[in-house]
Amino acid sequence: MLRRIGTAGLLAIALTACGAGGSPAGATPTGGGKAAPPAQTTPPQTPAQTPPQMTPQARQDAVERALAKMSVEEKVGQLFMPVLYGTAADTVSGENQARYGAQTPAKVIAKYHLGGVILFPHNIKGVGQVVGLTNGLQRASGDVPLLIGTDQENGLVARMSALMTDFPGAAEIGATKNPDRARAVARATGEELRALGVNLDFAPVADVNVNPKNPVIGRRAYGDDPARVAKMVAAAVKGFAEAKVAATAKHFPGHGDTDVDSHTGLPVIKHTKAQWEKIDAPPFRAAIDAGVDAVMSAHLVFPKLDPSGDPATLSKPILTGLLRQKLGFKGVISTDALNMEGVRKKYNDGEIAVRAVLAGADLLLMPNDLPKAYQAVVAAVRSGRISKERLDQSVTRLLTLKQAKGYLPEAPAADAERAAGVLRSAAHRKLAAQAAR
Repeated sequence: MLRRIGTAGLLAIALTACGAGGSPAGATPTGGGKAAPPAQTTPPQTPAQTPPQMTPQARQDAVERALAKMSVEEKVGQLFMPVLYGTAADTVSGENQARYGAQTPAKVIAKYHLGGVILFPHNIKGVGQVVGLTNGLQRASGDVPLLIGTDQENGLVARMSALMTDFPGAAEIGATKNPDRARAVARATGEELRALGVNLDFAPVADVNVNPKNPVIGRRAYGDDPARVAKMVAAAVKGFAEAKVAATAKHFPGHGDTDVDSHTGLPVIKHTKAQWEKIDAPPFRAAIDAGVDAVMSAHLVFPKLDPSGDPATLSKPILTGLLRQKLGFKGVISTDALNMEGVRKKYNDGEIAVRAVLAGADLLLMPNDLPKAYQAVVAAVRSGRISKERLDQSVTRLLTLKQAKGYLPEAPAADAERAAGVLRSAAHRKLAAQAAR
């Protein structure tokens, strides 16, 4: 189905639904595992493109220095990742003006001290253009580089498909029963994203698609067998880690058994706790064990996990009690898109953002009303409703993720010539053909 994301009538595919374990503050994927890594599919990075090696103490110091320099307003801005309009950082857009009170992506970033931006097809025209866009966005971010994300699951959801190799989706890869294939495709996908200047992918889907009437997951999942999905998800996480692109397991606590689309309604999952442990939990456990950088929440009600009636995105028992404390996840918790109807049934746009932070979310994706959401979180911190310690926890996790991927203290510049050699390379097209078979 389609979701309107622009007041001027711009339409985008509405399959966001989207769109680590490590140090105490955040995520540093190991990329480890007993299986041998797949053969390298692109030329090795040059020294200028390889993140500098730092000791654990030096990495922590870099994060602490960045945090110490920020005001409350700057810290709150780090939590937000909206959609911006334009194909360059200085593109003047009435859409940006209407939504954010600033004409260009660069001015929006500066106004709200944004920590991230998510790219959609309307931002994509060509390889050189995207490289120029991501480099320009990074220059606009000031002292703290951006997380630049997208939904590149491959298959049904592939925001960058106009430029990138056409890899099969999760269902096709899951059908091979070959985790090495999932790892290789994730690595190649990550290599192409990184070459464009994108450092976070809202993938892989960790849902187990046990409901044939599911209107929003379906073939985006690796399958209906929890054990097989878990192996595929863990392999994909390791592949993204090898490409130095952050991976996001979604949609926690599990979106596989629903016949309602959370873009347009509020699904209710009727699994018992025992069923959740058996069906929904295994892929998320596997992702965490593999070192996943981020986990995305789902806009759905799960009464046996939280009887309040609030969606998981706004549920402290689910995000903090279950994901953080029970499963031991220490990385970034991202919301699903906050402009979806599944999360907007009970609260206004400002209250949604505040409640998501109080529930345990770190990254607030695509708020329906950024100015209102931003001011509401700032006010909640000023009043003490959100403690400064709680705010610092989220900002520290986000900074740690940026540092782990080599984007702190300075983002590496993407290179259009190198990107042209990586995207749709012969090796990647061969891998896509093998995966399709």
